[in-house]
Amino acid sequence: MSDHPAIDKEHMFLAEQQTVTVTDSFRDDDLILDLGGGGEGVIGQLRGRQVVAVDMRKQELEDCAPGPIKVVADAKELPFLDEAFDAITAFFFLMYVPESDRASILAEAYRVLRPGGQCTIWDAMIPSRGERTQDIFIVPVKAELPDRAIETGYGVRWEGHEMTVDDITQMAQSVGFIVVEEINEGEHFRLTLARKSE
Repeated sequence: MSDHPAIDKEHMFLAEQQTVTVTDSFRDDDLILDLGGGGEGVIGQLRGRQVVAVDMRKQELEDCAPGPIKVVADAKELPFLDEAFDAITAFFFLMYVPESDRASILAEAYRVLRPGGQCTIWDAMIPSRGERTQDIFIVPVKAELPDRAIETGYGVRWEGHEMTVDDITQMAQSVGFIVVEEINEGEHFRLTLARKSE
């Protein structure tokens, strides 16, 4: 990250490293949609071909580990039928989405999730920039899977990407989700949402 030619360290705010436990609560026949699943592709590494990883950037999908089915798509307009997936995940994805687009993405996630299915979101809590001079917010992450640990980091332009778990919870409820569980740890959160069984 610091070697990027267009980014000077003076412009980066580095949060403390976050250790994120990724438990495998999926069933072996679940079809899982992983929003923003390129890059490290943590959920794809966890569940392989059960995962459909979507990302707007083809390069991100090409760079991620083999295993998941990879689809170039905009999470605001998913190319899938209603109720197509048993589970949905978003691992440090919403931080890349401008605040103004997050509700649309959650509405799409709700649409393609089957009744009774769950959507799990892991993400950074990005505070208001306030008087800080840095314009890039970076959070190093150690993702602990059942069989391995993945060390990575996620960075985004700070302006317009501030986020709290309360913001996401309210947006999720406004599109129909039920909040099953909310866990805040350090500077990240895990939010489990469900679509009502019909």
